[in-house]
Amino acid sequence: MTDMLHTEKSTHVARPPFTASDQLATHLQQLSVDLIDLHLVGKQAHWNVVGLNFRDLHLQLDEVVDAAREFSDQVAERMRAIYVTPDGRARTVAEQSSLPDFPATEINTAETVDLVTASLYAVAGTARRIHDDVDAEDPTTADILHAIIERLEQLAWMIDAENRVANASLPRPIHR
Repeated sequence: MTDMLHTEKSTHVARPPFTASDQLATHLQQLSVDLIDLHLVGKQAHWNVVGLNFRDLHLQLDEVVDAAREFSDQVAERMRAIYVTPDGRARTVAEQSSLPDFPATEINTAETVDLVTASLYAVAGTARRIHDDVDAEDPTTADILHAIIERLEQLAWMIDAENRVANASLPRPIHR
């Protein structure tokens, strides 16, 4: 009976059809930390926003947080699927994030709109910057980037609309 419980150690070998390069791993790590930081920025803003249209923005920030959480998990799980170890520790996120700093104090709604929009565009910018390299190496992972870009740019547009002035804000809409 004890012989059945005793097994010899053996080396496990998997033969996946694809594993990430160092460049792909670096790109996905950057996107991962930016998404984690976006989640944190969204919660910081959610807790400390005050002023006109507070409730609407407060609720909209939960949409940002939900999207950032979902996408960060999707990116991290994709990283694991292609044999990359994601690093989402607080220290790593603080050191590697490309998002602008967000205040630790109360912040009025208009400033919150501008800062959260900048953070959304920063993450979308990371996804756009790495897209072509990712697509060249792994079109499956690039499909994930497409969804991230589409949703974050949509959220940025919706939140930024709070501060826009019709036909006067930049960038100006294209009219045909």
